[in-house]
Amino acid sequence: MAIKVSIYDDNISLLESLSYLIRGAEGFELCHAYGHAAEVLVHCEQLCPDVIIMDIDMPGISGIEATALVKKAFPEVNIMMFTVFEERDKIFDALCAGATGYLLKKTSAVQIIQAVEELYRGGSPMSSGIARKVLEYFSKPSNASKHNDYQLSQRERDILQRLLAGDSYKMIAETCFISIGTVYSHINNIYKKLHVNSKSEAVVKALNEQLV
Repeated sequence: MAIKVSIYDDNISLLESLSYLIRGAEGFELCHAYGHAAEVLVHCEQLCPDVIIMDIDMPGISGIEATALVKKAFPEVNIMMFTVFEERDKIFDALCAGATGYLLKKTSAVQIIQAVEELYRGGSPMSSGIARKVLEYFSKPSNASKHNDYQLSQRERDILQRLLAGDSYKMIAETCFISIGTVYSHINNIYKKLHVNSKSEAVVKALNEQLV
């Protein structure tokens, strides 16, 4: 089954380039490409995309605002920000709105395709510089020593941090030297302890409450 992708970007030249890229990639289907996100909910209802590639700075409604609307109405849709912004507040605002991927526009075509597929498979792809900023934020001593009201084990905290860094379940298993089944078990425990129902909710809660 092809991965259905919609694109939102007000840079028409880039929009056309991304559209060409998705159309030409094996296993992908381009739903549509739009220069604004004013009708994003209508588009999602009509076309049911699996992944949305979303610019941040667009006329009318920003990509971050559009992401929040989509995730509230269609939580199963995966959203990857595709932007020039590297500022920490933009990154965290996008993640808190529900984005589970964050790529910079200097990303190569091959990496874009790989990131969309990883996002669809359950990962959280981020440009290396973005992932570093997220990790640096959560590695601060003041955050690391924060009390653990949710009784997360050290292994669960490690896995939660890997989710924040954008690792897929397979990558977490390899990094932690455990099976994918064990990863799923730990993640289910994390959901129960944090009182959330999805990876994006867990990431947002971890961001807001500095849990790792």
